[in-house]
Amino acid sequence: MATFKIYKLRFTSPLHIGDKHDAPDVSMRTIQSDTLQAALFSCLAKTGEDLPDDGDMGFVTSSLFPYYQKAADSHPTYFLPMPFQTHPIHSTDNSLAKKVKKVKWVSSDLYGKLLAGDDCIFGKKEGDFSYLQGSYLTTEKLPKDERGSGDFIISSVAQRVTIGDRTGRDDAKPYYVDRVLFKDFSGLYFLVEGDTSLAEKAMAILANEGIGTDRNVGFGFFSYSTEDICIETPEKAEHQIALSLLIPASEEELHAMLDSEDVAYDFDRRGGWITSCSSNTLRKNAIYAFLPGSVFKGTGKDIQGKIVDLKPAIDFGPSHPIWRDGRSIMLPIIRTSE
Repeated sequence: MATFKIYKLRFTSPLHIGDKHDAPDVSMRTIQSDTLQAALFSCLAKTGEDLPDDGDMGFVTSSLFPYYQKAADSHPTYFLPMPFQTHPIHSTDNSLAKKVKKVKWVSSDLYGKLLAGDDCIFGKKEGDFSYLQGSYLTTEKLPKDERGSGDFIISSVAQRVTIGDRTGRDDAKPYYVDRVLFKDFSGLYFLVEGDTSLAEKAMAILANEGIGTDRNVGFGFFSYSTEDICIETPEKAEHQIALSLLIPASEEELHAMLDSEDVAYDFDRRGGWITSCSSNTLRKNAIYAFLPGSVFKGTGKDIQGKIVDLKPAIDFGPSHPIWRDGRSIMLPIIRTSE
C-alpha cells in the first residue's frame, strides 16, 4: 500500500494548456510535473523564501491527473495513467481490444489490480463489465456527453480578436482559443512525495496567479484542498511505472531502466519560452523526458531521475538557473512475464 498527500484543484475559470506547437485553438488536458514544479518554484521565489541552489524544493510531484466528483459532498474518483503496454490486451477479442486501447486513465480503486498484473478488470469479452467508459476505466458512472461518451472534461472553442495598433492601419484579426472546462465538481489533482512545507507556501500564490497559458485574460484560476490517497501496490515487482515526467539521472541509469523486454514508454521534448521579464523573448534549452505511464525495469529507489538547468549558454540570457525537475514518483508494477 502506498499513501500520498494530494492537492486537488477545482478550477474557477476556463483552463488553457498550450502544446509544443503553441496553437491557441488546441489545448492539452493535463499539465506535466516539470511544468508544475517550475510554476511552484517561481511562486516560491515571490515569497522571499531562500531558494535551493540545486532546484530541489524537498518534494517530488506527479503530473496533474483528472478526477471526477459529482457534487460538493460526493467522494471523488481519482484517475491515474494507463501503463504503456508491450503487447495488446485481450487480442483474441478484437472489439474489446480496440476499446481497451483507447483507455488513458484508470481509477485508483482499480489501479492496484492493474499494478498487480491482473488485466481481468477489462473483462474477457466485450460486455463483461461496464468499467470501460471511453478513455476511462472505472466502476464510477461518468456523465455522458452529446456523443454518448463518458467524459467530464469539456473542450470548448471560443473566438477572440487581436486588436490592431493605434494608427488604425491594421485590422482586428479574429482567432480561436480552446478552453478546457470540467463538469460538476471535477478538476485536476497531483500527488506529492516528500516534505511539503515549501509546496504549501507556493500553492497559496499559484492559486491566485493561475496555471497554464492565457492567465492574463483570466484563465487557469483555481481553489484547492488537500487529502490523502491510498494505492494498492504489489510487494514484489521487477518493474516501476512513472507518475511524472522522468529524466534519467545518468546514462548508466538509462541503460538499466531499459534492460527488459517488458519496458514500454513514450517521451516528449521539453523546453519552451523563458518567462522572466528580461528574457521572455528567449527559448530555454530543450531536453527529452519520458512521459507518465512509462514502465521501466527497476525496484525500490533504483530509478532516481534528476533536476536539470535549461538556461541557455548565451551572454544576454537570464542571470538565474532555469530548473526542470525530471524526478518521478514511481510505483511497482508486475508485468506478465514476471
